[in-house]
Amino acid sequence: IRCINARMTKLLKKAFDEARKLPPEEQDALGAILLEEIADEALWAKKFAETQHILEKLADEALAELEAGETEPMDFDRPRK
Repeated sequence: IRCINARMTKLLKKAFDEARKLPPEEQDALGAILLEEIADEALWAKKFAETQHILEKLADEALAELEAGETEPMDFDRPRK
């Protein structure tokens, strides 16, 4: 555990220290939530990485439209159609 704590932030260590005080069922529930959140973040990072080229293409197209005078300023006060 000392090896893990050496790479853990103070806040996360404090959270784990508090979690150790919980009953086993609550520790398991908290562990499941944490693991699910970590997996979800990894999935989002993968999705963004896989679509970065699409975002770059869309940004290039938007800049080209702006430079060609094909855009209009947004009027957020105007009701949508």
